[in-house]
Amino acid sequence: MTTTAHDLVQVRVDDPGQIARIARERRRPDGLRGSSGRLMLVAADHPARGALRAGDAPMAMADRCELLDRLAIALARPGVDGVLGTPDILEDLLLMGVLDGKVVIGSMNRGGLAGTVFEIDDRFTGYDASAIAGAGFQGGKMLLRIDPEDPATAPTLEACAQAISALADHGLMAMVEPFISHRVDGRIRNDLSTEAVVRSATVAAGLGRSSAYTWLKMPVIDEMEPVLAATTLPVLLLGGEVSADQEAQFAAWEKVLVNPQVRGMVVGRSLLYPPDGDVGTAVDTVVGMM
Repeated sequence: MTTTAHDLVQVRVDDPGQIARIARERRRPDGLRGSSGRLMLVAADHPARGALRAGDAPMAMADRCELLDRLAIALARPGVDGVLGTPDILEDLLLMGVLDGKVVIGSMNRGGLAGTVFEIDDRFTGYDASAIAGAGFQGGKMLLRIDPEDPATAPTLEACAQAISALADHGLMAMVEPFISHRVDGRIRNDLSTEAVVRSATVAAGLGRSSAYTWLKMPVIDEMEPVLAATTLPVLLLGGEVSADQEAQFAAWEKVLVNPQVRGMVVGRSLLYPPDGDVGTAVDTVVGMM
């Protein structure tokens, strides 16, 4: 098992083809039901968009080896079914030997860099459907922010529809994370009102030539019943930002998880960088809710 930064760099210099060989030989999961009957995935695609903050620490995710260590801890916990990430992170995890039997979702559009004037124009700069299929991964994820006042929304909508269609052609999950968004004081802010979240779900569900393989990744808001009533697609809950009151955050998740339409959770910073620093305990708490 490759574990150190030196080892990872050495493979990339001497034998980069090893990454593809490990991916081909990797033991695949049986499906998307998860060990608890629902999926528990850890998200680690934030750094590629320049989003490194976790809680009060603006550069928390900047140390790659620390991030990989935290991911390895999470992936080793019982009940954690897999990971969502960009090629650089997933390839490191392949070399570390921690993805055997795991559900692996490739992050596709990371071009809408955080804090930029072109943030809504979220280009597909990561995986495409053919690369995901070739690596033997189980699906692709895309972020879809819809700003009614930004014309760059239109090409992002079109690109997401094309990606959903391409993934469906391969029989792979398309995980769509939709938001209605607005610029406030020059920065993108997601509208988490019930009406906005419902509208985002209905738009995302209608993209592509087929919705057969589309799953929605939705934020947890106070009124989830109208959101879940707006679609017949499987829903994964978005963990969101690190909360200072983690007990309240966990309670909100647990309340929504009782709905059978909710097929699992995708949690990143909240589990990888919990306020008390204990990744294993945070993961075990959420797995217990499943």
